[in-house]
Amino acid sequence: MRISARADYAVRAALVLAAGERNGPLKAEAIAEAQEIPHKFLEGILNDMRRGGLVVSQRGVNGGYRLARPAAEISVADVVRAVDGPLVSVRGVRPPELSYSGPAEPLLPLWIALRANVRRILEGVSLADVASGHLPEMAHSLTEDPAAWSNP
Repeated sequence: MRISARADYAVRAALVLAAGERNGPLKAEAIAEAQEIPHKFLEGILNDMRRGGLVVSQRGVNGGYRLARPAAEISVADVVRAVDGPLVSVRGVRPPELSYSGPAEPLLPLWIALRANVRRILEGVSLADVASGHLPEMAHSLTEDPAAWSNP
């Protein structure tokens, strides 16, 4: 699985909004500056997140963006899906829509298992979890294996 720059920027922007949840709307410029995200790129991401029901925008002097729901109710998966679509696809196709034959036939359950595990992690971690610095145990425990930090 590859996390796109768009998804990374979206999650980072959502975390800025989660951290400032009680302070009112934040301007896109402030979010972009705080996370060193190109402003124009961020505007498109925020629009996707707005269409996805994750953020709301407010015009005017005191305008900006804020989360549409509490950070505890928005998963990292919600943010990634809003800007990139399905969490796992193979050649742009969702795994259940694939079929293989011969020696490649076992690939389908492998892709399904991969998708299930990606979902389990990203749907199980809310913006509030990340913003607070306390990942759920199921995610945190995976980082305790030193092999998780290395690239084979």
